[in-house]
Amino acid sequence: MTDEDIRAVLRDELGRIAPEIDFDGLDPSVDLREQADLDSMDFLNLLTALHQRLGVDIPESEAAELATIAAAVAYISSRLKGP
Repeated sequence: MTDEDIRAVLRDELGRIAPEIDFDGLDPSVDLREQADLDSMDFLNLLTALHQRLGVDIPESEAAELATIAAAVAYISSRLKGP
């Protein structure tokens, strides 16, 4: 799965959680929760959706590692490649 594929999944799942957000207008290097005005539950729902769709385990203790779109793509990409 390419980084673009991962970004597309992020776009889809974020669109389900917060349909009013313009994903393409978000800065990939700025905190996603702040830009998209996501509360803790929305962010947790996003992580759960990513886990279900991609099969990537995202422990709650590592949630901060997915704070930005760029960081989330890198995190998921590294987990899909394996150890």
